[in-house]
Amino acid sequence: MSAPSREEGSKEEEKDEEANRLLEEAGAVSSSEEDVAYEAGEKILVADFDFDTVDDATVPPFSWKKLWLFTGPGFLMSIAFLDPGNLEGDLQSGAIAGYSLLWLLMWATVMGLLIQLLSARVGVATGRHLAELCRDEYPHWARLVLWFMAELALIGADIQEVIGSAIAIQILSRGFLPLWVGVLITASDCFFFLFLENYGVRKLEAAFAVLISIMGLSFAWMFADARPNRQELLMGILVPRLSSKTIRQAVGVVGCVIMPHNVFLHSALVQSRKIDPNKKGRVQEALNYYSIESSAALSVSFMINLFVTTVFAKGFYGTKQAKDIGLVNAGQYLEEKYGGGVFPILYIWGIGLLAAGQSSTITGTYAGQFIMGGFLNLRLKKWMRALITRSFAIVPTIIVAIVFNRSEASLDILNEWLNVLQSMQIPFALIPLLTLVSKEQLMGTFRVGPVLEK
Repeated sequence: MSAPSREEGSKEEEKDEEANRLLEEAGAVSSSEEDVAYEAGEKILVADFDFDTVDDATVPPFSWKKLWLFTGPGFLMSIAFLDPGNLEGDLQSGAIAGYSLLWLLMWATVMGLLIQLLSARVGVATGRHLAELCRDEYPHWARLVLWFMAELALIGADIQEVIGSAIAIQILSRGFLPLWVGVLITASDCFFFLFLENYGVRKLEAAFAVLISIMGLSFAWMFADARPNRQELLMGILVPRLSSKTIRQAVGVVGCVIMPHNVFLHSALVQSRKIDPNKKGRVQEALNYYSIESSAALSVSFMINLFVTTVFAKGFYGTKQAKDIGLVNAGQYLEEKYGGGVFPILYIWGIGLLAAGQSSTITGTYAGQFIMGGFLNLRLKKWMRALITRSFAIVPTIIVAIVFNRSEASLDILNEWLNVLQSMQIPFALIPLLTLVSKEQLMGTFRVGPVLEK
């Protein structure tokens, strides 16, 4: 009896193993049918350099090497704080309100940092990005409304970004290339940068680091040339001031700093690092490093926005040109005010604007892929999703370039109202984020406390 029983037992074990294998394969197939931000092979492995035997619940000690490996998503996210829409808001804020709205710029950046940290928290703790979570947690009608509003905000931001790049190309070509040609160039070279992703996430992040450096150097050069009043600059940062004449500029500052599509983007970007959401120590470690990196990235973006605002505050506040100045004619006004020099300020402005436009256009396309794929669960190749996302923005942008290019004033007014549109779209990204990040069933121990929930 013993021999047959052992034989039957071994057969049962084989059946169990086969059943488990089939279940694993079924799970792999079902997961592959869902759209994900990054495939497993694309994620960056963050290894323990000094401590190999740390248990899953313990947060490993701080490591500079690990901070470097986690550096990247925050700087990609910070691009949305530096797009041409922001520069439009900065220059008009400086020209019309002087230094008086610098405090609002600072606190809007701080608020933006808090929102982005919550976005990263959702992505790391759940292993899924915000658009995917909205798809699963909300009813069908609410999901479609949120998707539509996210796409609308993205199209508005994309129009500013592509038009900004086209204006920069027009400046650097000395007016030889018309605006609509610049739009087509910007739309096509976006795919070149996205092609870098095929060589790894780090290559794409390095390309963005170069573009941010170009922006920083260009606008810092302008700041050094303009030499704004230091006392007024400090007063503008430390003393809150707001008048009825600067309300529209104030709303624009908030709208162009806190970008709705960026909330969705950051929750996906943080998944480029291989983190197991079931290991609490690793999740907390990732959140710590992402907090440091995001804070550094937005500090850089704040300084660049500060440079642009103060340059135009010094040169044009209280002048007749203040109400007429905008993204289209800003370079000409700068050249008239500060002169040519060894390297004309017009071209410094054009180079900085081009870097801002190109980088933000790419991140906009990136965000569009995550938003569309997450909400609609579209399983498409990356180039196809990028083409669809680009088409959503390029068609209305070309129409804008043709219709509104008849006068400088009409294009600048459009940019102003697009910034206001961003402000109106903020709740449609912020409410789902705050709702989901405070949900214990979803976040577990990483849900936010009662202070943020309120």
